[in-house]
Amino acid sequence: MLITAIESMGLLCSRHQEYNQADSEENAQTAEIERRIEQETKAEKHIQKLLLLGAGESGKSTIFKQIKLLFQTGFDEAELKSYIPVVYANVYQTIKTLYDGSKELAQNEADSLKYVISAETKDVAEKLSSIGGRLDYPHLSKELAQEIETLWKDAAIQETYSRGNEFQVPDCAHYFMENLSRLSDTNYVPTKEDVLFARVRTTGVVEIQFSPVGENKKSGEVYRLFDVGGQRNERRKWIHLFEGVSAVIFCAAISEYDQTLFEDENKNRMMETRELFEWVLKQPCFEVCQLHVKTSFMLFLNKFDIFEKKVLNVPLNACEWFKDYQPVSTGKQEIEHAYEFVKKKFEELYFQCTAPDRVDRVFKIYRTTALDQKLVKKTFKLVDETLRRRNLFEAGLL
Repeated sequence: MLITAIESMGLLCSRHQEYNQADSEENAQTAEIERRIEQETKAEKHIQKLLLLGAGESGKSTIFKQIKLLFQTGFDEAELKSYIPVVYANVYQTIKTLYDGSKELAQNEADSLKYVISAETKDVAEKLSSIGGRLDYPHLSKELAQEIETLWKDAAIQETYSRGNEFQVPDCAHYFMENLSRLSDTNYVPTKEDVLFARVRTTGVVEIQFSPVGENKKSGEVYRLFDVGGQRNERRKWIHLFEGVSAVIFCAAISEYDQTLFEDENKNRMMETRELFEWVLKQPCFEVCQLHVKTSFMLFLNKFDIFEKKVLNVPLNACEWFKDYQPVSTGKQEIEHAYEFVKKKFEELYFQCTAPDRVDRVFKIYRTTALDQKLVKKTFKLVDETLRRRNLFEAGLL
């Protein structure tokens, strides 16, 4: 009996030691988890949230891809290859859009003959239009590339391309049509330029974390940039991202003053941009970000490269918002005059829509071309410098 009792007591003590050891291990794990959460929370406080907004086709996603190339590791081979079907889709959809546009112009225009496809190209055009209307696109073979190039060079297609603003012809059209031979190589892998030109509508939300001066440098700010779809049906996804934003980067494609929306061909793109910018400016959640600082606004007047070519041929007052514009000169002087007019319109809109208690928040305007890597890099360095100075000023260190 005594021996049994002693053994039982020993067993209980042994179990008690095991329980104590298990409790200690569990407490240590809990403490480690809490320590990590605390570290991550502190780190999160130092990450500034940037929101990339704008209407569809404004160039937001191209800016986003440039950031990945400039301030991260870029695109690996697998990522580059993932753009092959996107590039093919752009090629097939472009040639179909142009052919369908030529048929429409041939039916409705007084000088309709110049929009009629040549007889020898007609069958090829119908074949390519059929492919462009499919949901799945074939591999771009040398034979198909040659046929597309033949149709692209047809006089009627070139006449239609000159009126591309009327038919939702994408900005990447000329680039891909001039590179068909390379795109149809057997072992084709998209280049970074192909990726930048490739057009795919953003759906949902994508994000990237970066530092313009390198994350290993103590002086560098760390940013988390969010890109969201710009089409109307995507904008409902924006709202939940509006809290705690350090800066809104709003992209406005200034070259699209004579174009209509992809989703609504009765709505001018520039008028849509104006209304969207006005709506964003009035959002109360941009009053203060997580650092108790008013959310800054960075306006990117984008696609200047297209704007400077277009504005000398297409009157700026083609857009209702710019109906009071009067040309004053020609060449580069006129381009600058037109740009400054557009810039002033956005400045006036900003101050009209900004409440008196928010006029002291940071507002900067940048002239951008999303495809120009050097310019995008320079612009983001300026954005970074502006936000760092703002934070130092708010902290009383400037």
